[in-house]
Amino acid sequence: MDFTFKEEQQQFADALRRWVDKDYTFEVRRRIIHSESGVSDQAWATLAELGMLALPVPEEQGGFNGSAVDMMVVMQELGRGLVVEPYFVTVLGAQFLKLAGGQEALLERVAAGQLKLACALGEQQARHALNDVLATDGSGAGRASSRVSSLVSSHISGRKTVVLHGGQAGAFIVSARSSGAQRDTDGISLYVVPSDSTGVQVTDYRTIDGQRAATVEFNEAHGTLLGEQGKGWTLLEAGADYGATLLCAEAIGAMDAIFAATLEYLKTRQQFGAPIGKFQALQHRMADMFIHLEQARSMAMLAAVKVASSDDGERRRVVSAAKARVGQAARFVGQQAVQLHGGMGVTDELPVAHYFKRLAMIEITLGDADHHLERFIAQAGFKEAA
Repeated sequence: MDFTFKEEQQQFADALRRWVDKDYTFEVRRRIIHSESGVSDQAWATLAELGMLALPVPEEQGGFNGSAVDMMVVMQELGRGLVVEPYFVTVLGAQFLKLAGGQEALLERVAAGQLKLACALGEQQARHALNDVLATDGSGAGRASSRVSSLVSSHISGRKTVVLHGGQAGAFIVSARSSGAQRDTDGISLYVVPSDSTGVQVTDYRTIDGQRAATVEFNEAHGTLLGEQGKGWTLLEAGADYGATLLCAEAIGAMDAIFAATLEYLKTRQQFGAPIGKFQALQHRMADMFIHLEQARSMAMLAAVKVASSDDGERRRVVSAAKARVGQAARFVGQQAVQLHGGMGVTDELPVAHYFKRLAMIEITLGDADHHLERFIAQAGFKEAA
């Protein structure tokens, strides 16, 4: 199998890398992180100008209809550059809009860089279980409905936690319960809720990796239905798998960068009159880091190829296997890099500490390694094959 990227994909990567190297340096990033909003309007405009926001959007809405493999190229470069703009959550939100259909106007605004999205899917009691939903849409417990698409609106009430870039979003993709028990997959609906709607309260804060998140309270906030009411689980699960695939790609870019930085440090740091990279024990640790990185890269690429599979079971298996393996690699590579840098590895002035924190956040976003291993094992055929 040919694992090389196409010429067009490589051109996207090269353009993004040139921008990061020239205009989104580590010092620029640090200033953005400590700004009031935590993001840069100029950087966002540049991403739109480069076509990154239009890449996953259908051609009919002004986009390029890019695949998950196309998106992998972009996410790797964003991971390598430690870009803190709300790109991931916006394209994830756009994926929900695409899967649901009927949201052409919003997709056009995303492609043009006019709309930032956030995905309010997690709740305090849920941990990684996206089906654990207490937020409601006012339809009444146990009431079935066949209402479909954006013709329907409801009033959303509930609290969503760790909403990535919730304070910077113009609209939220929100999961709410229309019927059923707390952890039922049946009865979940998805809605679009504008951030300026009456009844939306956002508490913004900075996360350990320098990005932003928010706690969002919905108090009978007006939401527009995505898909069919009470039948949103299939849409939610498919969108979350797409998001997990993007995170795997971002982690690969971050691990590439932290590995290169560590290798360079071992070549230049002197001890006992020689570079510490000449010590065999440290060479072995670098070799272990490389093995973890390459195994993770293979799984991330497989997930990007299979996430659009029409076989839901295959998609679940491959994405969970990738997220688990990438999560394990991210933890190992990050920890080794910090240790090999010594005390400097945890200082704010050194990029390696920021890569380590970002990798830690990626590992727990949309399910950590343990969660995805359990999900993988639960798929049909695993126990029989074992």
